[in-house]
Amino acid sequence: GQGSLVPVPMERTVVLITGCSSGIGLGLAVRLASDASRRFKVYATMRNLAQKERLLECVRGCHASTLEILQLDVTDPLSLAAAAQRVQERRVDVLVCNAGVGLMGPLEICSYQAMKTVFDVNVFGTIGTIQTFLPGMKRRKAGKIIISSSVGALQGVPFNAVYCASKFAVEGLCESLAVVLQQFNVHVTLIECGPLNTSFLANLQSTDAEGSALQVLDSQTRALYSQYLQHCQSLFRDAAQDTEEVLQVFLEAIHSPCPPLRCFPTQFFMPLTRLKLASPDGSEYIRAMHKFVFAATEAPSNQADTSESNPAVREQGTGLE
Repeated sequence: GQGSLVPVPMERTVVLITGCSSGIGLGLAVRLASDASRRFKVYATMRNLAQKERLLECVRGCHASTLEILQLDVTDPLSLAAAAQRVQERRVDVLVCNAGVGLMGPLEICSYQAMKTVFDVNVFGTIGTIQTFLPGMKRRKAGKIIISSSVGALQGVPFNAVYCASKFAVEGLCESLAVVLQQFNVHVTLIECGPLNTSFLANLQSTDAEGSALQVLDSQTRALYSQYLQHCQSLFRDAAQDTEEVLQVFLEAIHSPCPPLRCFPTQFFMPLTRLKLASPDGSEYIRAMHKFVFAATEAPSNQADTSESNPAVREQGTGLE
């Protein structure tokens, strides 16, 4: 008919991402904003706008129409409301909850303030972000909520007790929501990331403050912690993934009409994860995780085992591969 020559502007998918100053958030914002067919409008948010330079450098201004950077502190309800107001399309099709903080070290030296920050950002920040955009998704009977999660959300990791506690909380949150939200055609997806080749290892160098705090600990805990830090370094050598590889999994979830509740960018920890289900009383898992983290550095007699390609698989024998 008439007007057939006028191209109909395709409605773009509106994506809002938290925690975009570095890592996954930054990488995902760049990938989506640089999409050749301009299918996405990306709202990249970060707590501190002073850190936006890296993101701007990566897109080099050529995607002014597909990327907008907003200030958003997920722990502040007013900041969340203000960011939602700035979304011109008045809707968010894909919400990526990526803002998060870590905390490592023996539990006895974790300060109340540091622990509170972990829960404020990782748990209440995620809840607040979802609460802000969920009503619109339910109304439209469409939407995706994608969470940057972690292997530490499914299994307890030594010396990451508070971080794992916060991530376990998010698993419970999302699993509960997913059951109800399928009625609304809203998909909740947790991306269970393993170690990433980011600045994480460089940031591992313990601070002087931590060094002096460690002095109050018993010598056995100190020795175990130092073994754990060694384990981290070998784990990053064996199992760390490039951000690109993990971004691929985020993109698949975004493109999939019906993404699952959990996606695993790496299979490296799967035997340990399965062990939790296979032996629900937990004793097998505790044993295997202890062996995985501490056995290699404990006794020289175990050194021969370490040549195997995957220590996480090795510790459980072949029954679970």
